[in-house]
Amino acid sequence: MAELLIKIPDALEEEIEKSDIDVSILLKRFVKQLEEEKEMTDWSVKLQRASRRGRFEELKKKELV
Repeated sequence: MAELLIKIPDALEEEIEKSDIDVSILLKRFVKQLEEEKEMTDWSVKLQRASRRGRFEELKKKELV
């Protein structure tokens, strides 16, 4: 597994140290959420590209470009 180094402001570090938050667990959950959203993001990008496909030719025919 890869390591991730994150620099945070001193004030935030102090707050984290005062609380009993396990930052590694928090970050693991965040990464897991990003992985789950990746499929939706990829689908969205693919859909957007498909909707733009052919648009340039359509605009050329209308002499707009």
